[in-house]
Amino acid sequence: MSELQLTGVTVRRGAGPVISDVDLTLRSGEVLALVGPNGAGKTSLLESVSGVIEHAAGDMLVDGVSIGNRNRVQRSRLGIAHIEQGRAIFPSLTVRENIMLTAKTPRALEEVLVSFPELEKRIDSLSVLLSGGEQQMVVLARAFASKPRFLLIDEMSLGLAPVVFMRLLPLIQQIAASGVGVLLVEQFTHLALGLADEAMVVASGRVSEPQGPAARLAEDAELLRRAYLGG
Repeated sequence: MSELQLTGVTVRRGAGPVISDVDLTLRSGEVLALVGPNGAGKTSLLESVSGVIEHAAGDMLVDGVSIGNRNRVQRSRLGIAHIEQGRAIFPSLTVRENIMLTAKTPRALEEVLVSFPELEKRIDSLSVLLSGGEQQMVVLARAFASKPRFLLIDEMSLGLAPVVFMRLLPLIQQIAASGVGVLLVEQFTHLALGLADEAMVVASGRVSEPQGPAARLAEDAELLRRAYLGG
């Protein structure tokens, strides 16, 4: 079992930290939901893990080995994939071409379509012609084709109706079930907590509720409210 561990991670933008002293552990096959109000630093934390930006303090470890000095490409080669905010597709390419951009094996497309059967009927369609939900499915499928060990997902629901986003949740579960550790940042808190194994809350740039069972947060409205307020 692989493990991604953050210890005391602080991320700065400009003059000061946007999120400080974060500890978390993401294991193979688990979904860890990172929830909290807008502006809490969740996106910056994911960007620091994937290497989009540098972290200012603390360490990041994969199976006990520090990756803090690795760049984004090196972290990707170690199996860290990052789905950033927005549907980052190549609109002029077909669904097939989008997926094959990250394919690690010749059979990758076949394997993807087993897990994402809805895409088969659109496989040769230009991605720009797909609905928002279908485009987000392509983004997930492309990440899956890269054979990640850890998948960071940032606000996949942006611009989607809740009912459309709910169609994507089983796909995230399938990815985790295949052995991938998923770190999920999501605005629909209760949907994220219902999907996740573990969860933590950040507010005002700090951890207000440390990592623990997601069900505990989902079932305790007062605890969740206090955590969002940073109390």
